[in-house]
Formats: sequence, C-alpha cells, structure tokens
Amino acid sequence: MSQKLETKAAKLPRKEKSQIKSRLKNLLMFLPNMVKLLGRLLTDKRVPATEKALFAAAIIYVIVPLDFIPDIFPFIGQVDDLYLVALTLLRLLNRTDERVVRENWAGGGDVVTLANSIASLAPMLLPKRVSRVLSAQVEPTSAGEVLRRVKERNNAVLSKVTQNKKSEPF
Repeated sequence: MSQKLETKAAKLPRKEKSQIKSRLKNLLMFLPNMVKLLGRLLTDKRVPATEKALFAAAIIYVIVPLDFIPDIFPFIGQVDDLYLVALTLLRLLNRTDERVVRENWAGGGDVVTLANSIASLAPMLLPKRVSRVLSAQVEPTSAGEVLRRVKERNNAVLSKVTQNKKSEPF
C-alpha cells in the first residue's frame, strides 16, 4: 500500500484501531435504516430541494457497488457508504430542525447521535483521500447561475469548429 493511501488507522495503536472497527461494525447495522430515512426525507415537504438531490445521490452511491471503495471489499467497502450517508444527514441537521430527521427515523437509538458517531469514527479507518473527498463541502449551483457565470466571463458554451480542407474527417 502506498504512503499516499495510508490510512489514519495505521497510525493508531492496534487496540484503539480494533475498538473503532468494532464500533463501526455495530454502526453498519444501521445503514439500511439510514438509507430508508433518506428515502423518507425525499418525500418530506419540509426538506429543501437541494438536500433531496444530495439524498438521492447518497442512495445511489450506497446501491451501486462500484464507488470510492468498492463494496466487494468486506467492511471497509461499506464504511465509506455509511460515512457518506451520515454526512448528508448531518448537513441536513445543520440546515433544518432536528425534528424533521427524528420524525422520519424508524430505527433504534437517536439518529443524530448515530450520525455524529459515524462521522467521527469512519475517517479514522478510511484512506485519507477517500475521507477528504467524501467530507468536502459541496454547494450545488442552479443551472441559471452557471449560465450567468459563463456569460459574464464571455466563455462560449459551444464554438464553431472549421475543418481544414486537407484533413480527413473522423
């Protein structure tokens, strides 16, 4: 394994790493309920459209087996899925009332505490690059905003390409 992909867990003492793995194995049992929660939040009118788009993306990320750490790798392949779901829930919790999330939660325990635990533990076992990409702050922009930016910078979206008479067409 290259140094660039070295995980934070490699720097932890063996006993602490084992405890973190054990806790995350228990938290992985909540992944199906958390995905159901995202599905319920997709239909809740109190949830902003931007958050719903992120929930849909998170559900797809969990379902599709090929992602940053493919699900064919036992345990660690599911930890990145769990981490992304927890981050999307924490983002919603920062933008709305906690009651919205708690009212839609059908699993055991407190979903807010679970999401916080996952978000603090998962990066300790995931490769630094993966945890950095998953935890990056993303602010989706509307299509109108993108077009306005392109217009202000005088960048063409499409440009006409003239073909040289001597060159062969592809």
